Amino acid sequence: MSDTKFPEESLKAVSDVVEEAAAVEPQTPAVEEPVETAPETPEPVAEAPVAEPEAPVAEPEAPVAEPEAPVAEPEAPAAEEESLKDKLENLADKSLAELSEMFRNLKESADSMLRSKEAESIKSAFYKLLTKLKSENPDAENSLSNPFEAVEENFKAVYADYKKERAEFNKEQEAKREENLAAKRAIIEELKAIIENNEDASACFPAFRQLQNRWREAGPVPANAFRDVNDTYQYYVEKFYDMVKISRDLRDLDFQKNLEAKEKFCEAAEKLAENENVVNAFHELQKLHEQWKEFGPVAKEKRDDIWNRFKAATAVINKRYQAHFEGQKEQQVANLSAKEALCEEVEAIAAKEVTTSGEWNELSAQIVEIQARWRKIGFATRKDNQKIYDRFRAACDAFYARKRDYYSGFKDAMTSNLEKKMAIIEKAEALKSSTEWKKATDQFIELQKQWKEIGAVPRKKSEQIWKRFRAACDDFFAERDKNAKPENDFYGNLRAKKALIAEVEAYVASEDDAANATALAAFNERWQAIGHVPFKEKDAVNAAWREAVQAKFPGQNGRRSAPRAAAAKAPKSERDVLMDKYRALQQDVATYENNIGFFSASKNSEPLIKQMQDRIEKAKAELKELEQKIRQAEEGAE
Repeated sequence: MSDTKFPEESLKAVSDVVEEAAAVEPQTPAVEEPVETAPETPEPVAEAPVAEPEAPVAEPEAPVAEPEAPVAEPEAPAAEEESLKDKLENLADKSLAELSEMFRNLKESADSMLRSKEAESIKSAFYKLLTKLKSENPDAENSLSNPFEAVEENFKAVYADYKKERAEFNKEQEAKREENLAAKRAIIEELKAIIENNEDASACFPAFRQLQNRWREAGPVPANAFRDVNDTYQYYVEKFYDMVKISRDLRDLDFQKNLEAKEKFCEAAEKLAENENVVNAFHELQKLHEQWKEFGPVAKEKRDDIWNRFKAATAVINKRYQAHFEGQKEQQVANLSAKEALCEEVEAIAAKEVTTSGEWNELSAQIVEIQARWRKIGFATRKDNQKIYDRFRAACDAFYARKRDYYSGFKDAMTSNLEKKMAIIEKAEALKSSTEWKKATDQFIELQKQWKEIGAVPRKKSEQIWKRFRAACDDFFAERDKNAKPENDFYGNLRAKKALIAEVEAYVASEDDAANATALAAFNERWQAIGHVPFKEKDAVNAAWREAVQAKFPGQNGRRSAPRAAAAKAPKSERDVLMDKYRALQQDVATYENNIGFFSASKNSEPLIKQMQDRIEKAKAELKELEQKIRQAEEGAE
């Protein structure tokens, strides 16, 4: 079954809230009580129903009774409600608008007056969801643009019209039943008069047959009068056959007509036994039972045969019907077990310690996938269905409540970060017109460092404030480069650094680690001696330097001094060498990720950003390989 689309949080969209509809208890369709017990009772079928007896017919000498007709089993009609449960299974997945549309379609349908249970289920689901959404969005109800008001008012209006139409329909039906009751009582009085007049059989039998036809054509009567009026009618029918001396020919003709009608009932019942839809076949069988009771007996020698034939077809349908629901019970037990497993999965996820937004998103995707699996599972057992749904819903709610709490705190932190970065922007904009190039340069570098250390800001503000800060930096450094003195030849420095990078790339590494360390220290000293480069070229040339050093001096971070290089002469174990490489790669990844944050979002910077991302992916892959080698080295050392 589908209980309820567990979705993203209800704060995002009303239609995303997932709630599963409760299982509907099946009802038992009305079956008329028997008037009397026939002299011969058929053998009981498993939970077989008991039918009203057929009106006894008497031979001219004495009345005889025909075996009572079977009717559908009294407990089994729970299937009707099971069918309704299947139909309403996905109500919890609907939004307020969808539920309103469902109710409007039901109201406008031709059989809307016969679907009151479905209407009330839709109404219940609508107000249950509305109450939940109002509790989750308490401010929305008091706002000028209340998102719930229009759909609620619309639903109320449609429901009010439906209730009015339903009341009028019920009133008409009750009036019609009263009319039918009056008509049947009039028929009884006419039948009573025929019996009391004791006229000639040839004269009274046609009138009696006409009364029987009128009785069958009359519709249902009020439930509280059914037993009395039916018993009275059957009594006078029996009296008629007892008191009126029917001619043999008329009696045989009546028997023959009854036999022909009952043979058709048997044929219809046998055809129903082949119907693949067991529930529909069962309900159609009930109608046949009601019609069977309206006809009198057949000839004595054929009574057992026609009864046994009808009973055999009934037994087949009853057994298939019973087996159908036994199979459903087994499936419901399996469904309960499957849903318990899903509850355990969600409860385990809801109990996890989560510290990052990425983890929350990953777990949310898992919850959504579990909810999708839940909806594919049918109903659990009737007594456990609501309990297991409540357990599943509680676990999902607990997860999303923790997620909302996390993002609430995260939002406060981002707001604080935004304020800090706005303060840095104001300082940069005040500083960008400074002509104290050295001092202002150091200050800008410090502001950039502070900017990197501050965490994330709201997404809709992130690019806007970054562009503003970058523009202030670009304005200052562009002006600084334009007014550079000969001793501050930034473009000359850029050319010098590129030349040094080319030297590193052309360096042929020695097998002597000490010699390599000395060469690296010399390269570093020359690099540090070169002055500043144009601001817009700084990140790219630094990244190129790091890449060249890493390629020629793996395991070195490019910052080791000559004394430290000398200390590196001491022999290291294989594990120590691997660990040095691992730490260096970790630092490279951190550097690349920081550099990406300072590249402009313009089209000109996209290739550089892509290059940094490729290096990060490559470094992470190398880290995984180093982890495996380190483990192998440790195992070998043991």
